[in-house]
Amino acid sequence: MTLDAGIAAKLKRNADGLICAVVVDHTTNDVLMVAWMDDEALDRTLTTRRGTYYSRSRQRLWVKGETSGNVQHVREVRLDCDADTVLVRVDQEGPACHTGTRTCFDSDLLSGG
Repeated sequence: MTLDAGIAAKLKRNADGLICAVVVDHTTNDVLMVAWMDDEALDRTLTTRRGTYYSRSRQRLWVKGETSGNVQHVREVRLDCDADTVLVRVDQEGPACHTGTRTCFDSDLLSGG
């Protein structure tokens, strides 16, 4: 798979060739997680409509839910005004966080929770 040249030309990647992906629940607008994408992960996400990301620790692509079953069905992908972050709106099956919680953003630092 190869990312569309027009899309690839717009992206401002970090030094590792990655772009930040903020993943949001399509229905509730809750932020579920933040991950990284390379061109191939973005292309696969756009093509398959399954959340596909690049694992910096494993140095490889991973499809959300491939082992957990907690699949992300991608409804929309938007590029921010600086072209360095994508917003991925999904229908999430099961928890989004690897800890088993619905979102990776359960801890409210202002309230101490």
